[in-house]
Amino acid sequence: MSAVSEAAASGETGHSHGLDKGALGFLDAIVMAVAGVAPAYSIAATTALLVGTVGFAGPAALLWCGIPMFGIAIAYHQLNKMGASAGAAYAWVGRVLHPYLGWLAGWCLIVSALLFMVAGSFPAGQVTLSLFSSAAASQAGWVALVGSVWFLVMAYFVARGVRITANAQWIMSSIELVLLVAFAVLGFVNAPAHPHISFSLSWLGFSHFSAFNGSGASFVAGALIAAFYYWGWDVSSNLGEETHDSEKHSGAGGMIGVGIVFLLFEAFTIVVNMDVPAKTVGSSSNVLENLGHIVGGGVGGKLMIVAVALSTIATLETTLIQVTRSLWSMASQHTLPARFGQLHPEWRTPVFATAVVAVISVALFVVSSFANSVSTVLTDAINAIGLQIAIYYSLAGIAAAVAFRKLAFQSLSNFLLMLVFPLLGGIFMLYIFIESLIGGSLTGPEIGIGMGAVAIGIIPIVYYAAKGSAYLRARPTLGRVLPTEGLGEERII
Repeated sequence: MSAVSEAAASGETGHSHGLDKGALGFLDAIVMAVAGVAPAYSIAATTALLVGTVGFAGPAALLWCGIPMFGIAIAYHQLNKMGASAGAAYAWVGRVLHPYLGWLAGWCLIVSALLFMVAGSFPAGQVTLSLFSSAAASQAGWVALVGSVWFLVMAYFVARGVRITANAQWIMSSIELVLLVAFAVLGFVNAPAHPHISFSLSWLGFSHFSAFNGSGASFVAGALIAAFYYWGWDVSSNLGEETHDSEKHSGAGGMIGVGIVFLLFEAFTIVVNMDVPAKTVGSSSNVLENLGHIVGGGVGGKLMIVAVALSTIATLETTLIQVTRSLWSMASQHTLPARFGQLHPEWRTPVFATAVVAVISVALFVVSSFANSVSTVLTDAINAIGLQIAIYYSLAGIAAAVAFRKLAFQSLSNFLLMLVFPLLGGIFMLYIFIESLIGGSLTGPEIGIGMGAVAIGIIPIVYYAAKGSAYLRARPTLGRVLPTEGLGEERII
């Protein structure tokens, strides 16, 4: 019996077969991973913050954070071998390290997703309106209305079923990627003809970090922002229970997704350095629109707005999937209210969880839309989310290294893929989390939002621990390896 079938038979990772098992395939997993990262949205919404933090070192921040992020993707691929779980890191970290750490990983994903609903709905409303009226795009009321409508439409798709959701992602992400690749090429072609500044290999090194602010603190700040760029690919693992042959496809889809967006991020940060003046980047709410105008004129700007709109809408959908699957998993194991674990009898989705997340997110978004400074809200949200991402990704990387540490010494490939890359990824994420808190690179509101949202989780975990949740009382395995009787194999228990 394989590791996955053993786990399924024992009920250690699976809690219900109510989700639409096998609805997604390998290519779907890749598309969902890319859509979860939302490359056009990440570039448009975050590049100004990245350039303002690290200057010309943007490509380096994405490179040196991208390598350990790939290690986390490898960790997820390995952890999928323990059995697919809609809770992903929540289930695996809790099983290997400690239930409380697993719960922390799940809670960090939930609060980061809720914060992102605010950060993502702003550009969804703004860029849609900017296609028709730049004046309307600057009015809080119209932005709140259009952003809320898009969000509720995506919530409906998520509630209706994972296959419908995936079909929508195929359409939106395909158009987005075609536009991004085309304009990346145009950006490189345009640079020699209308140079702003020549390409330098130093943009991929460490020299510009210290040169930008006189210390190494900007590297940590840049890495935290880069973590937000990459965040979201792990939705393919949260969809593991709905993916065919998830032991292979879910994790591999995440790794390929990280590889695709890594190439896009590097290409566009280099192109922005070459083609777009720093003052223009700093004053822009949509760097891709500016780049589109520079390399393709007015039509180019509009096409980049379309790419960002599709990307933003797509990632709102994948984030909803990710948080609702996590809520469903946690409720099924009695660490959140049971209502979150209820599935629609026909659609086979956690409709109640989707509705609750939609209501809370729209309420937060509408209130934030009328804040004095939307840019401040977005900056605070992005950095707060970066802290939460660093927590649960670091736990996943360390859990994978612990779980497979004995199997890691059977071959060189095992050593690299089961121990070295996951552990380095986990340690790197833990490092930028600690340094961000103590190094002075974040403001008080950013730390308060990020860690305050995490601290709220103390309330439910204490409550469900007192109620005697079996998940919270479980003894962690710490990756104990036992031989599989009669098959000459080994499995993680």
